[in-house]
Amino acid sequence: MVKNENIICISSIDWDFVWQGHQEIMATFAKAGNRVLYIENTGIRMPTLKDIPRLRKRLANWKKGVGGIRKERENLYVCSPLVMPFPYSGFITLINRFIFVHTIKRWMSMADFANPIIWTFLPTNITIDLIDSIDNKKLIVYYCIAEFSQLIKSSKKVVKAEGELLKRCDIVFAQGEKIKESCLKYNNNVHIFPFGVDDEAFLNYDRDASARFGDIQSIPGPILGYIGGIHKHVDKELLKSIAVKRPDWSIVLVGPMQIAEDTFKGYKNIHLFGKKEHKELPFYISKFDVCLIPYLLNEYTRTVYPTKLNEYLIMGKPVVSTSIPEIDRFNSENEDIIEIADNADAFYKKVENALKNPASPQTEKRRISIAAQSSWPGRIEKMSRLMEQAIDRRHAMRALRWREDMTIFYKRLRVKTLKLALGIIALYFIAFKTPILWFLASPLNISEPPQKADAIVVFAGGVGESGRPGQGYEERVERAVELYKDGYAKHIIFSSGFKYTFKETDIMKALALSLGVPEDAVILEKDAANTYENVKLSGAIIESKKWEKVLLVSSPYNMRRAALVFKSAYPNIRVIYTPIQKSFYYSHTSGADLKQYKGILHEYVGILYYVVKGYIKIGGMT
Repeated sequence: MVKNENIICISSIDWDFVWQGHQEIMATFAKAGNRVLYIENTGIRMPTLKDIPRLRKRLANWKKGVGGIRKERENLYVCSPLVMPFPYSGFITLINRFIFVHTIKRWMSMADFANPIIWTFLPTNITIDLIDSIDNKKLIVYYCIAEFSQLIKSSKKVVKAEGELLKRCDIVFAQGEKIKESCLKYNNNVHIFPFGVDDEAFLNYDRDASARFGDIQSIPGPILGYIGGIHKHVDKELLKSIAVKRPDWSIVLVGPMQIAEDTFKGYKNIHLFGKKEHKELPFYISKFDVCLIPYLLNEYTRTVYPTKLNEYLIMGKPVVSTSIPEIDRFNSENEDIIEIADNADAFYKKVENALKNPASPQTEKRRISIAAQSSWPGRIEKMSRLMEQAIDRRHAMRALRWREDMTIFYKRLRVKTLKLALGIIALYFIAFKTPILWFLASPLNISEPPQKADAIVVFAGGVGESGRPGQGYEERVERAVELYKDGYAKHIIFSSGFKYTFKETDIMKALALSLGVPEDAVILEKDAANTYENVKLSGAIIESKKWEKVLLVSSPYNMRRAALVFKSAYPNIRVIYTPIQKSFYYSHTSGADLKQYKGILHEYVGILYYVVKGYIKIGGMT
């Protein structure tokens, strides 16, 4: 048995899901003195509505630990990672990679979890990312238990990721012959290990615990039993046909419902018991008269080795199964210990025969003996020996392959550097050579045709542009004078509190007078230091004059913030937004420059700041 190692297990199921080989193997390693980090399923397909309870459960598990990691038992830690469940989105993968890998590596550092064996059940890009990010790995193991490409729509992406994973592995364990054949295309160190059985737990279960199992005690016999997930690969029509044909038989299904809850509605002799604890399964199986493996034959089940097979046999029970390749192979190697049927009628007759002709004590002992050969302790010991050999081989090869490893390292580094450079170039091009900024800034811009009003209000001091006073006022004065001369208003209010050598409002007034505006038409507001104060102090002047409508002149992208403040502070003042027509600061053809990004960002941050300060209401932003 492998001992005193650090083992990272990337599982395809959660720790508290139906107990299977994933939990059994890692629990055994932990019991043997290894430290194990069991990482729950990070996803291999896009989520659907039926996954909402599982996602909710993941969040609850994440909260149990620190950063999603909790100690489940001695030497065994469970990580419930919070990753966005879109495993084939490039952008989401980048985010998941950063959060997930960073969390695992930080925990490894704090827990002194160095030089780990990495054992994965999951062939995804996030698995590969984690493997590649961990230095000084002692071994990489892949236990391939299913043809994942048959489970999801994005099969090409899974096949590609699995191929990359297999190339990195030192040793591969395969659930069956067909899976081994697929794995051998990428890795020549592949060994068949079907899931085993915890023979000690099944043979030594508490036979006096019947009081705890009233649900099955009340079911009339004979009982045809099935344990395991009730999923889309279970032949539901086969079970229904037997239920109809023999209403005097009871069909008991023990396991989580992974299909529509009403699938067997109306079938009174089909009983759904839901998920049970693994330690409770022996008692349920002990009450079965015949054990069933009613799988459909499809591309997925062609590679499946049902874990329940040995759990049935270790209890000495007769087993009737549909004809799937791994069951056929098992039967041929064990002198037809299982009854196999290749159609519904034959399946029914096999069950009927098993009920009419109970097995002899010798046959029951043979079933138990065959199942005992697949006991988990023995199976894991054999895996461990192969792993130790692979560790020695990896160590020896590293001493010989340093040049090749260095070459691969620098090749990957070049590829990553190139990707990073291309990403930066692409980001630069999008940001500065396309109109994306102006698209993002468009909600800030309000521009209306001028109307007759009581006054023209001009905000200066770089408002809506650089944010620096003394900039851009010439354009705004020119726009205001133009509106004045066109007869839209008889008064101009210049608002700015900036003073350098002279007050900015005095300079604006002098410029307006030089352009032909009479002095008595100009009003100065000299205290405002920002847009909020521009509005508040100008608004006070407007109200004191009993004016009702004004034209506002400022930067094009300052208009939204000014409008929100006006709406909040002076809802009765009608404001016509007439920004400067051509802003030198925001001048562009299609792209943008850094100062323009800064100006737009300043406006959005300003709006957010005003919301926080209570200057404007969130409802006013709609």
